[in-house]
Parts: sequence; C-alpha cells; structure tokens
Amino acid sequence: MAPKQKAVVLSSGGIDSTTAMAIAKDEGYEIYSLSFFYGQRHAFELKAAEKVAEAVGVAEHLVINIDLRKIGGSSLTDDIDVPKDRDETEMIQKIPVTYVPARNTIFLSFALAWAEVIQSSDIFIGVNAIDYSGYPDCRPEYIDAFERMANLATKAGVEGDIKIRIRTPLIRLTKAQIIQKGIELGMDYGLTHSCYDPSPLGFACGRCDSCLLRIKGFKEAVVTDPTKYIESVF
Repeated sequence: MAPKQKAVVLSSGGIDSTTAMAIAKDEGYEIYSLSFFYGQRHAFELKAAEKVAEAVGVAEHLVINIDLRKIGGSSLTDDIDVPKDRDETEMIQKIPVTYVPARNTIFLSFALAWAEVIQSSDIFIGVNAIDYSGYPDCRPEYIDAFERMANLATKAGVEGDIKIRIRTPLIRLTKAQIIQKGIELGMDYGLTHSCYDPSPLGFACGRCDSCLLRIKGFKEAVVTDPTKYIESVF
C-alpha cells in the first residue's frame, strides 16, 4: 500500500480550520496540524485545536510560539477593545481592529517550512471570502499570490520535487455551508472555539464579530450551536 500523502493544516480550533481539516482527512491525507500561540487574548482556542487534533487523529499536532504582542496593532494582541454588537454592514465597512498585521502570511510561512521538511505539497487553510470580517489575507488573490511565492521561495519548488498548493476548500462557502459540510463529515463543533474575547473559563462572549458570525452560521444551517456563551444569545 502506497503511503498517504501528507498535508499541513493550519488549525485555530475554530469552525473554519476544523472543517478544512475534516475535508483534508476525507480526501485521504495524513494530517499535520499546525497552531500558534502568538500572544492572542483568546489563547483558549489552542485547547480547542488540541481537542480537534486528537479527535481527527492527526499524525502530529505542532504548536509554535510567536509573540506578536511585541508588534501589537490588533485588539487580539494589544490593549485595544474588541468590537462588540456590530451588524454585518459595520463588519465589512473597513478592516476591523481584530485584524492581526500579516498574520496569515506569518502562519503560512511556517506551514510552508514544515511542508517542505515533511515533503508535503498541500497546505490547507480555512480562509473564507464570504462570511468573514473583511481581512485582506482571506481573499483568493492573496492566496494565489502566496502560492506563487511559495513555489519560487523553496528548494522543493525550485528543484521541482514538490509543487506547493495552498488549499482553500471553504473560500466560496457561507458559514452555514461550512457548518453543514463539517456535520456531513462527522465533525463535533462542540470541540471548537470561535470567540475573540472569552471569559477566563473559556465561555464565549456572544457579541464579538466572530461569535456573531458563528451564531448566524448555525442558525442558517439549522444546527444547534454547542458553544457555551457567557449569557444566552438566543
């Protein structure tokens, strides 16, 4: 039996990355899960990522420490309030303060390095260009540009051993469609965490952009949201 192809999957422990991981597993890949502690205020998500990795049965789950608090510039890594109670129109008017400068570029660069070492041609990332908060590094044109760069910047790419592909299976799906896909693949979203500003015990605020998009997604998918919120949001 031929060995399975390997895939590096960026995992935040949230709905999107968890669904992307489920899709990679369903396609037959051996999963190498990659998460980051970057000084985020919602570091509780790393516990979720660990639970997801265990549930999926990954070959390896790697957590890398990068202190982006030293750079700041985001409400997730700096002393800036996380926006609350915004409607969808407000979310897409401009790039929000929850945007972490160059985060996906940083994360994908680490994923690229690991992929080259383990000889994986596929990197999965759960970016989405429909139900999202307007981040510039979630757009298809950004992903295409990074993929071109990846094949120019690596030994594997230059020598032709591996052609790097940045896989974005969720990029054209709504949050509801993403949830429905994950349910179809048997994912337990009770393991996941989405909130940008959770309580010390990890309860979701129910009011940040990420929580509101999650709530909307479950409602539209007609699926019960297993999230534990600080207060009832229904």
